[in-house]
Amino acid sequence: MPEVLRLAAFTFDPAGGNPAGVWIGDALPEPDEMLRIAADVGYSETAFLAPDGSGAPGAYRVRYFSPAAEVPFCGHATIASGVALAEREGAGRFDLATNNGVVTVDTAYGADGIRATLTSVPASARDADPALLADSLVALDWKQDELDPRLPPGVGYAGAQHLILAAASYDRLARLDYDFDRLREIMLAADLTTVQLIWREAADRFRARDPFPVGNVVEDPATGAAAAALGAYLRWRGELSPPARFTISQGVEMGRPSHIEVEVPDADGGIRVTGTAVPIG
Repeated sequence: MPEVLRLAAFTFDPAGGNPAGVWIGDALPEPDEMLRIAADVGYSETAFLAPDGSGAPGAYRVRYFSPAAEVPFCGHATIASGVALAEREGAGRFDLATNNGVVTVDTAYGADGIRATLTSVPASARDADPALLADSLVALDWKQDELDPRLPPGVGYAGAQHLILAAASYDRLARLDYDFDRLREIMLAADLTTVQLIWREAADRFRARDPFPVGNVVEDPATGAAAAALGAYLRWRGELSPPARFTISQGVEMGRPSHIEVEVPDADGGIRVTGTAVPIG
């Protein structure tokens, strides 16, 4: 059985970023076995990769598992997978067939190591359902007037769905103490992967925190899938005009700072997310 590689994504420091497991083999294990391995690894997600059977260079089937369940897409584990594949095969493009479509990962050598850029499936956004919003605010212990009225609640999609709530102040974002079980039930009913809580620090710079109770994780220190979903949301809201770029700082309050670069290249396609990954000793 191949070993599970352990990498921290969206950082150059093994003590920062978001840890991900990466399993690469000739054929994917059965789902129950992938879930068992992911639970044993204990990170928010582990990516499982095997050649997709087409014979095309760099073409892989990938599935993502948290310790509790399969998730449709995981950005930080995709970045970690891209770095791991580049280290094995050399830098270049990899095509990863996820449950919801193909995600391309472009890798290149930089001054500080390998950088990976994923391009999500076609991304979109919509208004948050009022009942979902009301229930989520109660579970988070947030008040309606603590939200930023310039960035109304929405749901972004770039391979997985994320509820996006913008805080009016950093002080509100910095205080995270929520009802884990209640928020988990709400998210499962709405098919949400994380709740992305953001604060707009500048036009092209955001701070973020991501509760992830559906994966039995209180908070994710870096969430590439949610970063892509935020790009879709900002495009849909007209907050940026493609091509555009912005950055996200996440994990700071947890002591695992992460740096995520996001590019919105066009008006209706996928969102590009760039980061690095380093081995965890």
